[in-house]
Amino acid sequence: MKRLIRAAKLDQLGMTASIACAIHCAALPFLITTLPLWGLSFLANSWVEITMICLSLIIGIWSLTSSYPKHRRLLPILVLTAGFAMIGSGHYLFHELEAILIPLGGFTIAAAHLINWKYSRSCVH
Repeated sequence: MKRLIRAAKLDQLGMTASIACAIHCAALPFLITTLPLWGLSFLANSWVEITMICLSLIIGIWSLTSSYPKHRRLLPILVLTAGFAMIGSGHYLFHELEAILIPLGGFTIAAAHLINWKYSRSCVH
């Protein structure tokens, strides 16, 4: 039971981090000119994006691999992989679609955590 609660907390943390990443990536082009006025110009640095992506990746892998033995369904892992594929392709392959692919990837990663959380809740023994 304690492990199930920990997995649920990881999924909640993963959803929060992924949604924050998606909002950051979607809103940054609109807010980039006003960030220095608020003293938040550091949010436009690439290390912030890389940190958020790495944090989401670590939480995602940890959360999904810890709850996979319970529900044995691949859908959350496939959705998580698709989300990171969207983010990677937006950063490195399709620069003209970056503003669409990266936030969409963040929301897809959040959806993977939501699916995983629902599967984990339905497998209570």
